[in-house]
Amino acid sequence: MIEAFLISFGIIFVAEMGDKSQLMALGFATRYPAVPVLVGITLATAIVHLASVFLGAAVGAALPERAIEAASGVAFLVFAWWTLRGDTLDHDDEARLTQSHGSVVLTVGGLFLLSELGDKTMLATVTLATEYGLLGVWLGSTLGMVAADALAIVVGRVAGDRLPERAIRIGAAVIFAIIGTISLVDAAIG
Repeated sequence: MIEAFLISFGIIFVAEMGDKSQLMALGFATRYPAVPVLVGITLATAIVHLASVFLGAAVGAALPERAIEAASGVAFLVFAWWTLRGDTLDHDDEARLTQSHGSVVLTVGGLFLLSELGDKTMLATVTLATEYGLLGVWLGSTLGMVAADALAIVVGRVAGDRLPERAIRIGAAVIFAIIGTISLVDAAIG
């Protein structure tokens, strides 16, 4: 469980860097107090990643190990490309950030839940759950994402526009490419 937790935490933490939901966290934190924003993020992430680990477990049980390793390798190479491409908030995303109906926790949580469906961190969690223990992956991926979003909120408030977003994006993409390549090599020689 500790290995699953640590690997999931690290991979999802890196995956979240520069992600659209991290930009949303920063946007919400400029408008609302940080604690309710983080509570909403945590609840939404816990729900999405719980569904992701169960999906990953089902896929892991249905497919042979070499096929999973090959699919995992391809997935991480796609995540590398996705990370290099970067995410931005479009006009509709910006508009959603300015609309608040009810509780900050519910507003943030609901928007995060919707934005994470099909996102690279959700898909990375599914991929991790095909190979590692469900509880460790769930806890690690959830806390990795929350930690990355919390870091964005704190650093964003302190450093503002001086963050080297391009360097962070390139570093994360390189890590994903290495993981994907290793998985493909393991599948080929395994």
